[in-house]
Amino acid sequence: MKRQRIHGSRGDFIFTIVNYFLMGLLLLVVLYPLVFILSASFSSTEAVIAGKVWLWPVEPNLEGYKAAFKSNQIATGFLNSLIYTVAGTFVNVIITLLAAYPMSRRDLYGKNLLMFVFVFTMMFNGGLIPNYLLVKDLGMLDTRWALILPGALSIWNMIIARTYFQQTIPKELLEAAQMDGCNDFKFLGKVVLPLSGPIIAVIALFYAVGHWNQFFLALIYLRDQALLPLQIILRNILIQNSIQDAMLADAESAAHLAGLRELLKYSTIVIATAPILIVYPFVQRFFVKGMMIGSLKG
Repeated sequence: MKRQRIHGSRGDFIFTIVNYFLMGLLLLVVLYPLVFILSASFSSTEAVIAGKVWLWPVEPNLEGYKAAFKSNQIATGFLNSLIYTVAGTFVNVIITLLAAYPMSRRDLYGKNLLMFVFVFTMMFNGGLIPNYLLVKDLGMLDTRWALILPGALSIWNMIIARTYFQQTIPKELLEAAQMDGCNDFKFLGKVVLPLSGPIIAVIALFYAVGHWNQFFLALIYLRDQALLPLQIILRNILIQNSIQDAMLADAESAAHLAGLRELLKYSTIVIATAPILIVYPFVQRFFVKGMMIGSLKG
């Protein structure tokens, strides 16, 4: 049997062409800056400062990356960011799941009141100074906990996870488990979590990106150089480079250092974004499913 193709109208054809054109244009707008930054980071200082880099690296070399890793602090900052990301994401996911699952249960007493309290904190908070005083009174200043505990729970992620549980875990499954003598903690650990891979991957990615890009809280709560994350270390490298540039009297050296500063901007962006770009493909297959199910109104 021959398959019969459904031919659309001329309006549908025009709409498809315009749609592809706009999506392609949007792709170029988003993709070109990323390609430019990557190419510039592998180009020479003279090519970068002269504006010769458009798409491909010009006079390829690793001068920018060598300058970035010349500081001993870069390895410490990278390790600190890794610790904050792994430990912080683990704490975030555990607390989010422990809050989201009870809120998804219809038999939870006072659920509406608790949900009101959760949502209230999304709209109102004490502000920067009360938060700083709280962290200080808890003895967390200049400790790793200052970047992990204050933001341990995201209400938005909790709502997404709660909606996922409501839409995915049928109440009949809970009733069957209870008839077999399974308590709530066993049901959560042995039934709910194995069925919640997509939403766990989604919220873990959200939390991990937030921890890896952490900058503001580290600037406020941390003074110990050994605890600073990568974002602060890279910022310090750029500032120190600018100071050295102002102190130079040799015009040729100053011009070279000015080009190196521009090159450092691109190489540091690549260093800071590479880990997240490497991790994302491994969770991408869960991302769409978890977001679509978790975003349904519950």
